[in-house]
Amino acid sequence: MSQSSLRGRTALVTGGSRGIGAAICRALADAGADVAINYRERADDAAKLADELRSKGVRTAPFQADVSEAGAVNKLVREIASGLGPVDILVNNAGIAITRGVDDLTEADFDRTILVNLKSAFLCTQAVLDSMRARRWGRIVNISSGAARGAGAIGPHYNASKAGMEGLTRGYAARLVKEGVTVNAVAPSLIETDMMKGQDSLVSRIPLGRFGTAAEVAKAVMLLVDNPYMTGQTIALSGGMSFN
Repeated sequence: MSQSSLRGRTALVTGGSRGIGAAICRALADAGADVAINYRERADDAAKLADELRSKGVRTAPFQADVSEAGAVNKLVREIASGLGPVDILVNNAGIAITRGVDDLTEADFDRTILVNLKSAFLCTQAVLDSMRARRWGRIVNISSGAARGAGAIGPHYNASKAGMEGLTRGYAARLVKEGVTVNAVAPSLIETDMMKGQDSLVSRIPLGRFGTAAEVAKAVMLLVDNPYMTGQTIALSGGMSFN
């Protein structure tokens, strides 16, 4: 995308303070968007990223909110509208990965995973729809996982949350396609983030021979933001481990 292709657009990235979320924030900023960096706990990381983007002339700010709570989401979207403008681009990236075996998985683990990984995407989408529809332009990208369609290494609760996110993607896409709003997903498998530290043995599963990078995930997100004809789709990034 060109450096000014998203000028005048406001983007919200949930869980945007580090890893894949931070890479997406940087890519959106490079394309000219104003960027709202959402975080739950990592205030220092979010502030540091905001300073980095501001040094490039980007309008940006960190916004604290637990996006699994409806009240917090509605407040977040109002604050962004007041500070940067109504949200045009939503990237639902916030998530947790509680690694559990089947015999160790608890109801609390399951509920928390669905709440943070899936319900947050629903709450944020609902909160931004009115402004997108009013302008007849919107881009929603959900960060899924290869675990939505494969075995995964985290647990069935995580599989279910990400498979649900892809169902949510298709359901919204079908209903918003005539209103200028596209809804797609990106499904990374093994990406070099904090979650993968100490997991070098997993590289042997990847035909390409290495973990993916957060920047490569961000490139897939930007492809979807830039394409007004693509909706209801999931782009997989697996290094050749699987194919849609």
